[in-house]
Amino acid sequence: MRYNFAMTEEKFSHLDSEGRAKMVDVGGKVITERTAVAEGLVLMKQATLDLIRGGEVKKGDVLTVAQVAGIQAAKQTSQWIPMCHPLPVHKIAVEFTFQDDPPAVKITAEVRTRARTGVEMEALTAVSAAALTIYDMVKSAEKSLEISAVRLVRKTGGAGGDYSLA
Repeated sequence: MRYNFAMTEEKFSHLDSEGRAKMVDVGGKVITERTAVAEGLVLMKQATLDLIRGGEVKKGDVLTVAQVAGIQAAKQTSQWIPMCHPLPVHKIAVEFTFQDDPPAVKITAEVRTRARTGVEMEALTAVSAAALTIYDMVKSAEKSLEISAVRLVRKTGGAGGDYSLA
């Protein structure tokens, strides 16, 4: 795809006038309370879900390790995604729910900050890292695991206003 770089900064916030990547300057934005909630699923066979639920996975406590991975990843989002700003994150909560039909672990992450830009990417990164960790912890029991439906559920704060999937 070719771009008319003469108007790039007006059309694309992460490209400069010569078409090079740039980080958006949020210095003039108002500091506000911002939250984001994301979710995702790790689909699996019922037998694998039962192993996790019963604490019988050979590698150990799957959900505790996945929870720590999600929290750690949210704090490091700006290192994973090039144009994300490093943020002072005030809260990261990663929670899991067992689902039987279809068999899955549902991951929910909530991230909160008081900053000039939102934490949607941090919440999505937390869910993604937790899902990958679950995969890693149980892949010896099942190779057909599927990470699915990673999405933003809700966000509050900022000039873009609030958003809710529901």
